[in-house]
Amino acid sequence: MGADSTKDFIIRLGEVSDLPLLYLMLYEAAAANPAIRQLDREAALSLPQVRKYVEGWGRRGDQAVVAAEHTGRQLGAAWYRLFTAQDPAYGFVSEDVPEVTMGVVDDARGRGIGSALLKRIVEQAREEGFDALSLSVEADSEAVALYERHGFELVGKSKQRPTSNIMILRL
Repeated sequence: MGADSTKDFIIRLGEVSDLPLLYLMLYEAAAANPAIRQLDREAALSLPQVRKYVEGWGRRGDQAVVAAEHTGRQLGAAWYRLFTAQDPAYGFVSEDVPEVTMGVVDDARGRGIGSALLKRIVEQAREEGFDALSLSVEADSEAVALYERHGFELVGKSKQRPTSNIMILRL
């Protein structure tokens, strides 16, 4: 699939050149955790449990979608990647279930970008033949409602971060 367009922004598949955006959006996603929010971006992204979501991008199972204005300004990204039982991430459920991460720049929130990104990354996972997607989200995050609207269901607490819920979407 190519780019999906709305009147305000487009959603397109991510490319290796989008890696800097993924790191920026990783910070936005990770900063939902109050402990991470207290760190500056560089310190937060240097934490092994955070940077594993993007580090070494391009391996099997990595896929991203990007939201951008028609002017080219990047607004956000959603991506998934596979993790192993030996090195799980916060929302790990299985080695064959990719974990989704998503972030939208602060001044672009409330425009439907998160919903559009989530819809497109779910479509991509279906196209690639995955049976499910997982994610982790802080239990008190406003994003929980977004994920529930898109069919994600709560399945438990993260073993790596007890304040975080694990949600799954069966494809």
